[in-house]
Amino acid sequence: MKRVIAIAMQKGGVGKTTTAVNLAASLAATKRRVLLIDMDPQGNTTMGSGVDKSQLQRSTCEVLLGECQLAEALVPIQHGPGFTLLPANQDLTAAEVRLLTLPIGRETKLRQALAPKRNDFDLVLIDCPPALNMLTVNALVAADSVLIPMQCEYYALEGLSALLSTVEQIRAAVNPQLTIEGVLRTMFDPRNNLANEVSAQLIAHFGDKVFRTVIPRNIRLAEAPSFGKPALFHDKESRGALAYLALAGEMIRREEEATGAVRNLTALAGSAAAQAQDTAPASPAAGNTTASGTAAGPVEVAAIAAPVSPAAPPQAEERSR
Repeated sequence: MKRVIAIAMQKGGVGKTTTAVNLAASLAATKRRVLLIDMDPQGNTTMGSGVDKSQLQRSTCEVLLGECQLAEALVPIQHGPGFTLLPANQDLTAAEVRLLTLPIGRETKLRQALAPKRNDFDLVLIDCPPALNMLTVNALVAADSVLIPMQCEYYALEGLSALLSTVEQIRAAVNPQLTIEGVLRTMFDPRNNLANEVSAQLIAHFGDKVFRTVIPRNIRLAEAPSFGKPALFHDKESRGALAYLALAGEMIRREEEATGAVRNLTALAGSAAAQAQDTAPASPAAGNTTASGTAAGPVEVAAIAAPVSPAAPPQAEERSR
């Protein structure tokens, strides 16, 4: 695959870190070499991967500031071969402040640091902070595409509009190859009428850019970080773990279809995709789905948000085990 994917959304609490950790573990389980980069000063991705952020000697901070090479800060994750982490902690906030003082090249620091090791991995995932700052800009400049986790709610639509506007600015100024990898519906409850309505509108406006795989609300996904493990290694039979395995399989199939390659998925990803299909909500009528797979701009996203009433109370939600 040899690609760099930024996992970004300008609204917090939509499942960016959960997606980053569990997608990395799932792709590694398909025998791919995966590098997960933590670009959030909170260090949740680092802790969720089983690395103590308070004990770091080298981290993303030192890499961005040029105080060490990327290879010196990488940490192999014990839960699976092929899974490597570039950890982060609160020091990353200081790195951002120092980057802002640089006269030139501050937005390309991550891309430059990643360049020597990029071909050592099949896929590089970057977990971005939930804000438009210099750390997020560095991630978008270094990335080939952006994966957007999104909760099917009104305020998430506003965050999506802001992110798409940012992507357009990055594409115009620094990284013209930047594309939208896809929109991932997270924490989805099919019993929620508002979630179903927003999901249908996303499919109508974004077409095949919306992943068919849907991440359900799942207690195992929520509790796995407290054990320092991805859900795949916490409870591999949980609906959340199976959903991320299915997402990994869908991404691999998309890549193979785009390149014309014919490769068999591993039995792990294949069986997971079959079991996770039951979690996907019904698609809207064919007449409502656009044939284009290009990302909608901010005006289109505003149109998505318009018919959805933010005051409409969602139905009571019950977490599944």
